[in-house]
Amino acid sequence: MFPRGGSAISIPDLLALFRVLCVPAIIGLVLATEHTTGRYLFGIATVLVILAGLSDALDGYIARRQGISSTIGAFLDTTADKILVSGVLIALVSVDRASVWVTVIIMTREFVVMAIRSVVAIDGTLVPASVAGKTKAAVQFFALGFAMMRFPDPWGPLYFDEYWMWFAGTVTFASGWDYAVKFRQAIRHAGRTADS
Repeated sequence: MFPRGGSAISIPDLLALFRVLCVPAIIGLVLATEHTTGRYLFGIATVLVILAGLSDALDGYIARRQGISSTIGAFLDTTADKILVSGVLIALVSVDRASVWVTVIIMTREFVVMAIRSVVAIDGTLVPASVAGKTKAAVQFFALGFAMMRFPDPWGPLYFDEYWMWFAGTVTFASGWDYAVKFRQAIRHAGRTADS
């Protein structure tokens, strides 16, 4: 195990970088479905999404078990998820496998939370990924996988993956709202402490 904070990169950081490196491969596979038989390309892309999701769970487990925590580690962990989900969603929209509205909801939440984290980081405060954030990421990974391996027949007005995608959008919005409320409360508490 390489210690985070030293000159070498740690295993959780390498797993986060793996997710980032998966992005161009998954996007390329998704976009290629417009020019060739798409089923097997979507299958390969789905496998990469599954591996990325497993790496997300594994790096958190390793970090907790080894007591690893650092600003760069928290940044890599959360940013890798955002890059992966946003990039793949845009690719899915381009091949009509994801809703533009859900994509806007998810990406807006991700960038707003990233902005909030940046504000907090100015004071040197480390904001690790929360349980709600990790749950949100897991739901998003499932939504991406279902969208790629779409069932042939719709379930009523929508395909199964479209229901799941809207569920992912709802969970993403809720977790972002919760994060914003907690951030506002922390700012108010800090203001009262400064005035006392």
